[in-house]
Amino acid sequence: MAENVTIEIHGMSCASCVGRVERALGQQPGVIDAQVNLAIHKATIQVEGGTAPAGLVRAVETAGYRPVVESVDILVTGMSCASCVSRIERTLEKLPGMVEVSVNLATQKAFVRFLPGAVSLSRIQHAIREAGYEPQDIETDPQADSQDQAGVRLRNSVVLATLLTIPVVLIAMGQMVPAFQPFFSSLLPHRGWVTIEWLLTTPVQFYAGARFYRGGAIELRHLNPGMNSLVMIGTSAAYFYSVAALLVPGVFPAGTAVSYFEAAAVIVTLILVGRYLEHIARGRSSEAIKKLLQLQAKTARVLRDGQTQEVPIEAVVPGDRILVRPGERLPVDGVVEEGHSYVDESMISGEPIPVAKGKDAEVVGGTINKNGSLTFRATRVGADTVLSQIIQMVESAQADKPPIQHLADRIAGVLVPVAILIALLAFGIWSGFGPEPALSFAFVTMVSVLVIACPCAMGLATPTAIMVATGKGAEMGVLFRKGTALETLAKMDTVVLDKTGTLTRGRPELTDFVVVEGHEDELLRLVAAVEAQSEHPIAEAIVQGAKARGLELPAIRRFNAEPGYGIEAEVNGHQVHVGADRYMRRLGIDLEVVEEQAKALAEEAKSPLYAAVDGRLAAIIAVADPLKVGSAEAIAALKAMGLEVAMLTGDNRGTADAIARQVGIQRVLAEVLPDQKAEEIQRLQREGKRVAFVGDGINDAPALAQADVGIAIGTGTDIAIEAADVVLIRGDLRGIVNATALAKRTHRTIIGNFVWAYGYNMSLIPVAAGVLYPFIGVLLNPMLAAAAMSFSSIFVLSNSLRLRRFTPDIVDASTATPGESHETSVQHT
Repeated sequence: MAENVTIEIHGMSCASCVGRVERALGQQPGVIDAQVNLAIHKATIQVEGGTAPAGLVRAVETAGYRPVVESVDILVTGMSCASCVSRIERTLEKLPGMVEVSVNLATQKAFVRFLPGAVSLSRIQHAIREAGYEPQDIETDPQADSQDQAGVRLRNSVVLATLLTIPVVLIAMGQMVPAFQPFFSSLLPHRGWVTIEWLLTTPVQFYAGARFYRGGAIELRHLNPGMNSLVMIGTSAAYFYSVAALLVPGVFPAGTAVSYFEAAAVIVTLILVGRYLEHIARGRSSEAIKKLLQLQAKTARVLRDGQTQEVPIEAVVPGDRILVRPGERLPVDGVVEEGHSYVDESMISGEPIPVAKGKDAEVVGGTINKNGSLTFRATRVGADTVLSQIIQMVESAQADKPPIQHLADRIAGVLVPVAILIALLAFGIWSGFGPEPALSFAFVTMVSVLVIACPCAMGLATPTAIMVATGKGAEMGVLFRKGTALETLAKMDTVVLDKTGTLTRGRPELTDFVVVEGHEDELLRLVAAVEAQSEHPIAEAIVQGAKARGLELPAIRRFNAEPGYGIEAEVNGHQVHVGADRYMRRLGIDLEVVEEQAKALAEEAKSPLYAAVDGRLAAIIAVADPLKVGSAEAIAALKAMGLEVAMLTGDNRGTADAIARQVGIQRVLAEVLPDQKAEEIQRLQREGKRVAFVGDGINDAPALAQADVGIAIGTGTDIAIEAADVVLIRGDLRGIVNATALAKRTHRTIIGNFVWAYGYNMSLIPVAAGVLYPFIGVLLNPMLAAAAMSFSSIFVLSNSLRLRRFTPDIVDASTATPGESHETSVQHT
């Protein structure tokens, strides 16, 4: 069995880094596939079952990067001998994401190193308890790095570099302006000013720019140059050329002993500024995850040993009894044991009306308790809660790499070595054939090519758009479980929908009550009282329809059921019969007066029943699995987008056609057995169609997996959700329209990012090499090259962040009028 391992990685800066890490991981035993996402600094590795993550962590380290591995000391009580030690170690080593486990009997501590994205502290504690021991306080490694700390260090480098670079630029540029030359000359000779530039540039080059030397050295050591290598080589060339020109000017040809300290300082500063802006933008693009994380409670009030203890959320385990007061957020998933309250579940369902919760009701972690106290037993904690699974889905989608990004990574991997070759060729051509001072021209073109060739924008073009889009989708109630689904969904041309539970609500409801003789409320009370004695789903639908109108059901006498026909009972002194048409005819009741109405109801996929009171026909009752609110609107919107819409169902042809007519679907695949659904999807694919299948049941899982994009209804089964690429949390089909529109917008954004990134590199590298100079006298200054390179990345990030302003094409069920789904048509004949 294959499994996925996620590793957060620090130190990557461009697409070349991505390629290097992917190659290092791909060479490890047991690795099936490795994908690295530059935007979120994570690697997702598909490995064979049982592959230890320690080798993966070492591979990342060997490639020159820092995998985020959390180290924790856990105090364990109950150990008495070496066998206790080995038992705990074996138990913990079986957990996913464990890099190292060491248990010390003398100190009574377990030291563990693990991948925080694969296993949680609460799961580790729970495993120790399962082994028969008790974990105590947790001491987290204080040296664990964090994204915020990295941002602070980067900001400090930017501030230092800026403060030192500004005077360097003022000195260098000021001496070039004729009006200011006398002023500078009166204070210091030219050589003195260059010495000041040297003193100011040195800390910028080797302190603020140290990250480029660390990364560049690693890249060159592995013979895989990337962005850090380009910056390191380019700025070092400018710096050391200037130092030599200052200290030993006599070794240079006449007119070439010039200073480029300002170019080195400005390049380092501009690229640092660009990286800091990228850091901020990446933080904004992952706001969806932050918002979801904010929904998680930090502590829980647990009842243990007869006392209430407030413990960290990580310390809650399945089976704990938890007390939640009014206004508090539920910490984990569970089942209510005591109390009654209303819980705001809008984050899951989108429905703004709080849901009543009493004994045996299920509650979801992250939802808000409104006005009563609840005591519930925890059933799912940590990574198993609904909220954690939603977060995991979003993170997985953000880490997934669409096919278009694989192409980008391959191109970027070739671009950097080619750029270095072009830089060397430019240096050779200009120094050999350029005008005087040829060495200066050669040097300027070489540095400009090196700086402008950085493939940052290419590496960020896809993942930043995917991050923003998946986060926006989560806000809209659409979860993209795979980032590839965004690209595939944007290109699909056919949408196939299951009927029951997808187009319809999945349960029978009372839809029509046509009165023939008598008062409607009184008749419905009599009929519902009789049906309340039956366990048939249709009977339950009639009873619920009566209760929805606030009717109280009277007591009955002498109840009798005739299977296949109907039921009878005495209610309030009346003899009431309810059943099919054959039952009425056997009772001798004439149905001619309502035949046309019954036929019309049947054509609408409704099941007509009849009620007779004291031997006279009183009403026609129609029960059906009604359409979900918004189904017809969603189908119309999909067709307006140019998509072909079909329905796939196991129901009979008549019912399927009736439902299809109501929603405007022309192509109907009816009476399809569960094991044939995937074959029908394959048949459509053989016709050359890109198919999205929408379903909710266990029997839909094969079709969901077979389709180019599987879309599961979030109110359906876990198996269907697991097989799908996209999940509609709220079960509203209008989410498909919004998801498709978002996917198309995202695809256009990615294409726009690539057009910019590639166009920028392809057009400016020749300009940096000086091809325009012989024609129009234009030569790209290295400082301008650095600014252009940083601007390119910022443009890509800004373009991706525009997706945050995406607005859904149509509203979803969360804005529907309360009670809209319970309407019953009452007519008189």
